[in-house]
Amino acid sequence: MTLAQHRFIAIEGPIGAGKTTLARRLAGRLGGEPLLEDPDANPFLARFYQDRARYALPTQLFFLFQRFEQLRAVAQHDLFARVRVADFLLDKDPLFASLNLSGDELALYERLYAALAPRAPRPDLVIYLHAGPRTLAERVRGRAVEYERALEEDYLARLAEAYARFFHHYDEAPVMAVNSEHLDFAASERDFELLLARVGAMRGRRAYFNVGD
Repeated sequence: MTLAQHRFIAIEGPIGAGKTTLARRLAGRLGGEPLLEDPDANPFLARFYQDRARYALPTQLFFLFQRFEQLRAVAQHDLFARVRVADFLLDKDPLFASLNLSGDELALYERLYAALAPRAPRPDLVIYLHAGPRTLAERVRGRAVEYERALEEDYLARLAEAYARFFHHYDEAPVMAVNSEHLDFAASERDFELLLARVGAMRGRRAYFNVGD
């Protein structure tokens, strides 16, 4: 498939990887509709960053239902609908649950996820952005979101490692893995065009893009 033929593209990566910026740019280029997480709508998120053990479950469940509701429109689209570009992948949702939940709370989450996940559409393509923990931490601290600055670099390192393990085994959709360590899709037209060229030249179900390749 060429890039323009994809009907549903998901951009994924740990916090600070640049997925929302890329989702907006890609949707704009393709004349599509961005499907973006709305963290400001989650009433538990700021408290989660201050006390993860206490607020992990309601934060996780709120995002699970928010993501599922956004994907319902994709599941119902016809052949003439605009491409959708999401800055999340529902299949990855349990990754955060496994990091932040345990015991009965994890079991409750898993039951709800198992009921919802089979009804969600699969993307035609996943673009997985990754970067080192130090880079992620610098990007997070440079954003204007005060409560995110409470994230420790150790937590970001565990998150980045969990993403790497997840996408090493993920085979539900084609994946373009992108090292975003030295890429800036917000400010650099060259970086964005390089990525588009790599995606357009992709053959098979898995490809990798590192600057200098």
